[in-house]
Amino acid sequence: MKPATPLESTVALPLTHYTAASRGRADFGWLQSWHSFSFGEYYDQARMGFGVLRVLNDDTVAGGGGFPAHPHRDMEIVSYVLEGGLAHRDSSGGEGVIRPDELQVMTAGTGVTHSEYNASPTEPVKFLQLWLLPKAKGLTPRYAQVALPPAQGWQLLASPDGQGGSLLLNAKASLHRAKLLGTEELLPLEAPLGAWVQVVAGSVTVNGQPAAAGDGLGLPAGKVHLQAHGPAHVVAVVMA
Repeated sequence: MKPATPLESTVALPLTHYTAASRGRADFGWLQSWHSFSFGEYYDQARMGFGVLRVLNDDTVAGGGGFPAHPHRDMEIVSYVLEGGLAHRDSSGGEGVIRPDELQVMTAGTGVTHSEYNASPTEPVKFLQLWLLPKAKGLTPRYAQVALPPAQGWQLLASPDGQGGSLLLNAKASLHRAKLLGTEELLPLEAPLGAWVQVVAGSVTVNGQPAAAGDGLGLPAGKVHLQAHGPAHVVAVVMA
């Protein structure tokens, strides 16, 4: 992956819409991965991230498969499991299995080695992994995992100050999700510096833009207006 140029949260963010089919793809047999932004062998100079969000991968790992121990540094790494279980172990002492409705945040900081494997030998695990540029380099490596309560409207998952019991995220951004059971419109989510909205499942309209599962939308400063057209699931990274 080519090195990223850090983007300050004060940079004006453009309106962006990447469809699911336009994403980069990697197929390793045991791993099927869709890349919203440049990653690995997929490189597009126009897709180097959005604000401090540098990587957003939609991964499916076959039973028994996984990523052996490998290093990271100076990055905030968020794993959000959609189906199955993801077993994690890292050199900071963090260890656990992440399952649906659970969230993991890892600060790579000065350097950490970790592995991620499917916790099942037979069933696939599906998850989103996000990398965010940290608010400072050389942070102490850290691992945190939490079970999420049922979502009602917009739900804050991680934030720079751990607001409302959310996980601490050492980046100038907060992470939110919304799970909708049917046709409904949520109260606007404040995004004074912009936001990236990823549609996990279902069909929605975001600030007047129709979007389907796998689509991602980058929004400039303002508010996130979300209308679902049936059961839907979205994740939003709000710049702070």
